[in-house]
Amino acid sequence: MRELVRDLSLALREKVLPMLGSHAGRAHEGELSAGGDVTFRIDAEAEALLENWLAERAPDVAFYSEDRGLVLPGRGGASEVLVVDPIDGTRPAMAGLESCCVSVAAAPLHDGVTMGEVEVACVVEIPSGTVFLAERGHGIVEGPPVRLSKNERIERMFWTYGFRGRPARPTAEVIGELIDRSSVGGASFELGSAAFDMTRLVTGQLDCYVEAGPRLVADVPGMEEEFRRVGGGELLNNSPYDLAAAALVLEEAGAVVTDAYGEPLSSRPLLGSGGEYQMSIVASANKTLHRAVLAEVDTGMERLAKRSMRR
Repeated sequence: MRELVRDLSLALREKVLPMLGSHAGRAHEGELSAGGDVTFRIDAEAEALLENWLAERAPDVAFYSEDRGLVLPGRGGASEVLVVDPIDGTRPAMAGLESCCVSVAAAPLHDGVTMGEVEVACVVEIPSGTVFLAERGHGIVEGPPVRLSKNERIERMFWTYGFRGRPARPTAEVIGELIDRSSVGGASFELGSAAFDMTRLVTGQLDCYVEAGPRLVADVPGMEEEFRRVGGGELLNNSPYDLAAAALVLEEAGAVVTDAYGEPLSSRPLLGSGGEYQMSIVASANKTLHRAVLAEVDTGMERLAKRSMRR
């Protein structure tokens, strides 16, 4: 399975690489994806390769992708499933930017399979071809050296967050103090790909990744309507296919990965993409920084709730 996951990830990368920065890849392809997002031509090309490649190389393996949802083998009886995001960071890919990845995670296929059951994970940077390959219990089996940051201070934090499909004002209310406190002694970025953001912790380029969207929707009255307004009627927070591979990579590297409440992601459903499956995430290079960031997210949520009550 490790070889299958790696080979598929690299095949998808080879398919997408010539289209990076191409305006032709920005064309919309009919209906929304199973995850509710726009399907661009570059996505459709990658999804076509995914289905054909697996039909030829692993016809007994099921897959779950952003555009297709769960696809079972024609002969049935699959015992394993690949959770695939052929392009995590479609918009950076279409702009020809660095922050786009292929993301593939493997798990046993059964009712109720969870994030904690992912066995093998591969994230490949599309422009560079850099591979992050992890196997549960065996660490990072291929990839650049693990260089987790030792920084424990928000004021010195280099970190990233996500705005795509999220309402900017309430999101900024929650993470605004993190942005302000790290603005001079550190830095914050919106890079457009959860998998890229998260693997930057492994390389030591970043200290933390924060995406609290589902907590806003769950905890603050009126936020679901705001998220759907921005998302064209859909909730566009992180789904399992966005996080499954990178979460295992980070855990095997020794980073701290929880949701925005500080709870593990391991019990969350692996297969699904609607609002009930989406999850917030805070990933940090060390426990001390993680606790500090979670405390600031809690404070930001309190600010947002008070502001919403006054409206």
